Amino acid sequence: MHADPHPESSPLIVRIWSSSATRYLVVGGFSFLFDIGVLWLLHDVFGVALAIATPVAFLLSFAVTYTLQRTVAFRAADGVAPSVLRYTLLVAFNTVATTAIVWASDAVGLPWSVGKVAAVAATTIWNYFAYRYWVFASRKADA
Repeated sequence: MHADPHPESSPLIVRIWSSSATRYLVVGGFSFLFDIGVLWLLHDVFGVALAIATPVAFLLSFAVTYTLQRTVAFRAADGVAPSVLRYTLLVAFNTVATTAIVWASDAVGLPWSVGKVAAVAATTIWNYFAYRYWVFASRKADA
């Protein structure tokens, strides 16, 4: 006897997964774990200064995040080069913002992890719109 490949909950799961916002959050969650794991490893395990470890960890997650957001979250079909350029510009902005937020958190006596979570919350919000409407937006040819 074969199991039903589409249990009754599938339509709800399919509807939820069909939303780019849902896929964006799942991919973002994975990317966050990758990023914060590298930051923890660099800073807490290897003793790299926070001002160096934060942008290094953030930049190392570049390829993972870009690839998953492009293929899973936004299912982009346009050329890679234009979206890589736009994504790179966004990453540069986010790197500065993330480093500033983590540094400021540490400077006022909060754990660096509080600053990292605050930075992720801020970038999560603005990145969704930047990804959807700028980085991975489908470019229609002028007729």
